[in-house]
Amino acid sequence: MRQATVIILGAGQAGLAMSHYLTDMSIDHVLLERGQVANSWRTERWDSLRLLTPNWQSRLPGFGYEGEDPDGFRTMPETIGFLDAYANHIAAPVKPETEVHRVYRRGDGYGVSTNKGDWKCRAIVIATGACNIANVPGLAEALPKHIHSITPLDYSNANALPKGGVLVVGASATGVQLAKEIQLSGRPVTLAVGEHVRVPRSYRGRDIKWWMDKTGVLDMGLAEVDDVNRARNVPSLQLIGSTTHETISLNSLQSIGVDIRGRVMGLRDNRVQFSGSLNNVCSLADLKMNRLLQEIDNWACNAGMEGDLESPYRLRPTQLPAEPALDLDLNTAGIKTILWATGFRPDYSWLDLPVLDRKGRLRHQGGVVDSPGVYVLGLPFLRRRKSSLIDGVGDDARDLSAHLSSYLADARSRAA
Repeated sequence: MRQATVIILGAGQAGLAMSHYLTDMSIDHVLLERGQVANSWRTERWDSLRLLTPNWQSRLPGFGYEGEDPDGFRTMPETIGFLDAYANHIAAPVKPETEVHRVYRRGDGYGVSTNKGDWKCRAIVIATGACNIANVPGLAEALPKHIHSITPLDYSNANALPKGGVLVVGASATGVQLAKEIQLSGRPVTLAVGEHVRVPRSYRGRDIKWWMDKTGVLDMGLAEVDDVNRARNVPSLQLIGSTTHETISLNSLQSIGVDIRGRVMGLRDNRVQFSGSLNNVCSLADLKMNRLLQEIDNWACNAGMEGDLESPYRLRPTQLPAEPALDLDLNTAGIKTILWATGFRPDYSWLDLPVLDRKGRLRHQGGVVDSPGVYVLGLPFLRRRKSSLIDGVGDDARDLSAHLSSYLADARSRAA
């Protein structure tokens, strides 16, 4: 049985950021990765995807963007290259093609069983990501067998889909991006819309992510929110990373022919039922967007930036039929595919520790898991609003590596 003081599970941005800090602290560790560095970016993303954050915002501890297009958006090959370069830069001790089968308590530490043998360690860092399994509602089981049912993890490009109409369920970042791409491929799209967060790509001449960074929105911590669980489940921003820096919205999708409906409520006998609250949901999204823009205006005024910026403005409200249709006959509409862009969840099937709640969620306080010496990184709003971003894992890793170092020191003192 091999041994390391700390085992990091996963070699994406979160695991690599933790490796950076552990190396600085001279703490022995390895990263066990089921594939290669940045495995999820390599194998679980569609062909055309670009990051939603500008290149300058791809920042990891001691490493950042040095190219000539800081305001552009990385493609997947470029993202993989960036993370590969970071792993080499920090000489991360990655064990690739190592699939973890079980993590369990072993004496005063932990055991880790893998396809390449067993390990033991004093502490564990879970950096396996938050998007391992696609959330598909139970009603999908009622789909007729002739309907092709997929998730974003299965999707590569529109031309790989059957000819015919596509129902995209979910209108956060993934749903709106795929709805646009599929519609432009000649396959008519119906988009089922639930709660969403609408924002412009750029505002007053600056990227919305620049504003969120400068105004401190992304640095908002756990103590600054009233409902942590709610904050951790806020939908992703309706954004797209493109060479044209375009704003994507329900309005822009309708302008290219996408049919907008409410949230999916039921499915029976080839008919899909939609919620009648679409207008209210969209009005609320517009209201929240305008509140954010007003906060930006206030901040810019207080910072004395008014003379350097474009004038304030507001986007056109979401345009919808007065009475959106409440059902859809899949056969009559020619729907051949349903794509469930309904979110993701982590996979903890290998975790043999009593640290999951009744809903299968990891019990933790800001990344400190309810088992001594176990930590987690990379989850939404783990410690900050930006925790799940490449730009956010570094701060979380710094905090948690300090906690981990103290834990190891205390354990040594007790043993002495």
